[in-house]
Amino acid sequence: MNVTAWREEEKDQVNTTKGPRAAGSRVLRDGYDLDVYGLDTGWFLYIHVPALCCIFLSLLSASAVIVFSFRSQTRTFFSWTRSERFVVYLSLCDALFNITHSMDHLQMAITKEHVYPVELCEFYSFFIGEFVSAQLLMTNVAAINAFGLIFLQKQFKLGKYDWRLLLYTFGVPFVMSICAVNLGYYGPSGSYCYFDGVKGAFANIFFTTVPMMVVLALNVVLYVLTWWKIHTESKKIKTMLGSEAQTLRASHRAAKLMSLFVTAFFVQWWALGIISVWHNFAVVPQEFFTVVVMFTNLGGVLNGVIYIIIKRRRGRNFSTKPQKGSSQVSQDSGICHSNTNVSVADTHI
Repeated sequence: MNVTAWREEEKDQVNTTKGPRAAGSRVLRDGYDLDVYGLDTGWFLYIHVPALCCIFLSLLSASAVIVFSFRSQTRTFFSWTRSERFVVYLSLCDALFNITHSMDHLQMAITKEHVYPVELCEFYSFFIGEFVSAQLLMTNVAAINAFGLIFLQKQFKLGKYDWRLLLYTFGVPFVMSICAVNLGYYGPSGSYCYFDGVKGAFANIFFTTVPMMVVLALNVVLYVLTWWKIHTESKKIKTMLGSEAQTLRASHRAAKLMSLFVTAFFVQWWALGIISVWHNFAVVPQEFFTVVVMFTNLGGVLNGVIYIIIKRRRGRNFSTKPQKGSSQVSQDSGICHSNTNVSVADTHI
């Protein structure tokens, strides 16, 4: 007897009069008791085909960003500017997320069933959770960094070899994923592997919905405040002379570059943020679910756009002739200036 037939036989034998998670005539014990999303309505391929197309496009873009980033540099990685390192970190997250997520979507598209065995689905879920959460936290760091640069006139230290950043963005999700897999929260959701649609439904609210909404809201607030401050100070710069004006311009350029990551994050995850709340109160239309699948799997493309913008801006800034007496380079803005506060100019650590 194959796995699918065995699960179907189990479903028929389940007591239909007990349990809080009953669907139709059976009790739902885990995600494998859920119907494969879209299969009974004819919407199945409208989920997995767009997902796979976006995933492979994103993987191609993320891989290209990583390759071209290293090929275009003559310096060691940790001597690159902060924005250049961030785009590589995020592209790496996207590439690994795309590789993992393509496997569960591809398996479901071929078999038209949930991912078996459960250990394989948990494996996919673990890495999907790790890299999605890492992106979430890293873009939050970018938003905080841009805010601090404009309002506090300083960069937050990331530590030698970015250890503080990496411990926060990868360490915290790793611990949470370990907890989730050991508690049995990971499994089939109905359309892919992540939090089990039955056993992990409540945990998903605390592991995904709440953090996603909090970070989205915080990033939007910091983004708006940062750009409001930049807009206000841009008017004052016109009346300033010398190093003070150059310091503000340099910090503005650095903050704008870091804000690009916040913009890309919002574009990628806005739909998931909405559906994470929506599905708790009402049935989400299948069409919107396809929109969610497409946007969440385009992260590599968005980081590719950021990479191009960074390279073009830096090329334009370095082509500008520096003023006489300039001695220090603002690494994230690409502008040279003298007598500049090192905490603002130095984006190396």
